Order: sequence, then structure tokens, then C-alpha cells
Amino acid sequence: MSDILIVDDERDIRELISDILEDEGYATRKAGNSEECMVELNQELPALLILDIWLKDSQMDGIDILKTVKRDNPEVPVVIISGHGNIEIAVAAIKQGAYDFIEKPFNIDQLMVVIRRAMEASQLRRENTDLRRKETGGSEMVGSSASFRALVGQLDKVTKSNGRVMLSGPAGSGKEIAARYIHMNSARASAPFVTVSCAGIEPDRMEEVLFGRETSERGVEPGLLEQAHGGVIFFDEVADMPLGTQSKILRVLVDQQFQRVGGNDKVRVDLRVISSTNKDLEAEINADRFRQELYHRLNVVPINVPSLADRREDIPQLAEYFIAQFNESQGLPLRALADEAVALMQTMTWPGNVRQLKNMVERVLILGDGTGPIEAKDLPREEEKVVEEGRVVLSGALATLPLREAREAFEREYLLTQINRFGGNISRTASFVGMERSALHRKLKSLGVVTSNKTGARIAHVEKEEDMV
Repeated sequence: MSDILIVDDERDIRELISDILEDEGYATRKAGNSEECMVELNQELPALLILDIWLKDSQMDGIDILKTVKRDNPEVPVVIISGHGNIEIAVAAIKQGAYDFIEKPFNIDQLMVVIRRAMEASQLRRENTDLRRKETGGSEMVGSSASFRALVGQLDKVTKSNGRVMLSGPAGSGKEIAARYIHMNSARASAPFVTVSCAGIEPDRMEEVLFGRETSERGVEPGLLEQAHGGVIFFDEVADMPLGTQSKILRVLVDQQFQRVGGNDKVRVDLRVISSTNKDLEAEINADRFRQELYHRLNVVPINVPSLADRREDIPQLAEYFIAQFNESQGLPLRALADEAVALMQTMTWPGNVRQLKNMVERVLILGDGTGPIEAKDLPREEEKVVEEGRVVLSGALATLPLREAREAFEREYLLTQINRFGGNISRTASFVGMERSALHRKLKSLGVVTSNKTGARIAHVEKEEDMV
């Protein structure tokens, strides 16, 4: 995408423009009618299209070609030329998305000024697209726990297909990163990845944002679906999409085409659809908040993204990754993690999941003194916090219990936390807490704690009272 395609039914004009541009160092291709033009466009997209508005012996005129190019490849700038130019044609061409309009016979200097500006615009658009892909890349999957490896294994299976994927999991667990991982490892990796924040767009603007619009004042304004043409459209938290929009998206999935708001032309799109949700969509369907037909269309390959609590073993690796990331992007200090800090992070609750961990790391790096490893005292505490060395403030519930019950409650919670921290591995837990494996088993039994297998990891939980009788 580095040359200029010249389309004009007059051979002398084609050759003249081509010679001028090649003298200026540009590579060119030429077409004499709409059929040749479409062949050249399908073979390889040009950096710029110079297009005669009147084409003899052609199935399409310049405006028809312009509409097609702007529909399928809106990033290609188009300069319209015509020997029959008037203000109405110029306005019509600009409204359809043309970069500029030049009337024949043209002044060479004027032609070169317009072409240079159009080529600069084309280059800037490509650079901006590349930058957006780099900035929003976020496709690196970090972890080594059993549940994480199982997730990556599932993602790898769907990267080479075009099947629709539904990613479910709690808020902040990394569903968008998983979606980007699919995209960046697929055949569409060089094409756009466009996110639709279904919860963040006002319902009355949703269709305009998705489908774009056409107005007499502003012409064609492509929506997110057009911008994602050839790549991936990611419906983030799809359960929050308005019901009316759901039915129209369902139609797009069936027909692979739609109409812009205020427009009459059909816009064709080639898209892969990935969706995410932190809600139970079947419950949403039963409550008449989500269309069952759309659910079946989107939920071709369901994949669950585990919470951070289900992959505590990954917390040190994730924290170190975020520290390095903030050092590179913001210049924050590159600090190590003390063992005590790691242990504390693995025992904390993480309702905000990976996003919460990332935010906490950023806060510690910003507020810290920037020297030495991150210690446990540098981390924000939850229900209990260190107020001075050797002393903790108890939570209200624990402070009201008799000593024996408080000790048992503490031991139970402490051992539950450590077992979960080590992914249910009793041997590693026993080594960390300083007990023999057999002694730990006896302690767990006396406290009413059992272990069960869940998603490949052994997770500890407290037996119900009726199970202990």
C-alpha cells in the first residue's frame, strides 16, 4: 500500500499524471475503466486513488467507485478529478468521503499540492492505526498456574478459526486481553481490533456508534462495525447492549451487511465477533433482557476466564510484569518484590481481579520512595492492618469472640488462605506454615476444613455444619 492508482478513461490524462508523479518519485498504477479499477483495488490497495468522476464505457462512474472504496476500505484517500466539474459535484464527492476535488484542466502545481497532502494524510492514518494497535495491544498473557494454562490452551484452539467466541468471567479478570490474544494470534492480526463498550455507550447513541450515519451536513461517518472491517469486533460486556440494538446486531451477523443511520446504501462487512460478559446470560434471557437468538449466535465457543482468586499462584508473576510495564511506559521505579509482600498479596482478596492488582501496583510505585524492594508494609491492607511492629488491629467480628473460638477462627481462615494461595497443594502449604504434612491434615480435620478438586486445582473450603455432624 505505497503506490498511487490513477483511474481515467482518457489515456493521455492517465499517462500525463503518471509521468508527473513518477518524476516526483511516486510509484503508479493505471486503469481506464471501472472494471480495471476494481481489479487493481482487489489485487492490492493503493496509498492513494486519483479518480475521474466520468468514466466512459464503464459499469460504474467515479461516485459509485468512491462509495465502494469508502465502504470497504475507508482508510484509502480518494482525489476526484473531472472536466465537467461544478460545485454540486464537488460537494457530492466530499460528502461521500473524497479527500479533495480537482477540476480539469488542472494546474500541475495545484495537483501536486493536493496529492502530497493526501499522501501525508494516508501515511498519518496508517501510522495512527499502527500506534493504536501497539497502544491497545495488551495481548500478552501472563501466568503459569493450572487454571491459566487451561485458559491459554482453549484460546489457542480458537485462534486459527473465525468462530464466534463468548468470554465469561468476573469484571477485571482479563477478558479483553484474552480477546486480543485471540486476535493477535489469528490470520486477522494485521487487521483492526475494535472494542464496543456496551456498558459505556448511551443507549440512544448505540446504533449511531455501531452503524455510523449519513447526513447532508457531514456526509458519511463510518461506525465501529465499518472500522472493524476485515478484523475483529469485540462486544465488551454484551449483556448491557440495548434490546433494540441486539435485534439489529443479530441481523448483521446473519447478513454480514447493514445500513448506516440516515443512509440507504447497504454496507458489507467481513468481521470476526468476540464477546464478553460478567453476567449469567441465560438468567438475562429469562428476565427478557437479552435475546436468546443473539445468545446462540454469539456463544458458539464459550470460554471461561478465571478470577484472580482461582489463579493466586500467578500473582507474583503478574505483579512483576506490571512493575516492568509501568517502568517502561511511565518511568516508574523498577522495584523488586520482597517475599513478605508476595505472601501478603497471595492472601488478599481481589474483588477487582487482575485490574485491581494492576492498579495497586501502580499506586505503590507512585507513592513509594522508589528505592529497595516493595515490602509488605507498602501494600494497602484490608480488614486487618499492621499499626506497629508485632501488633495488628483485629476485625470487629474476631475481636468479639472468646479466645478459643477466636483462635480456631483465625487458624481456619489462615490455613484456608494458605491452601488457596498454593493452589490446594498440601505439601507446599505444610512447608510454608512449618508443619508436617500429617499434622496439617489432622489440624484441617479438627477445624472442619476439607479440600476438593475444582477446575484442576485443589481449593479448600469449610464444611457445612450439617456435614460435620
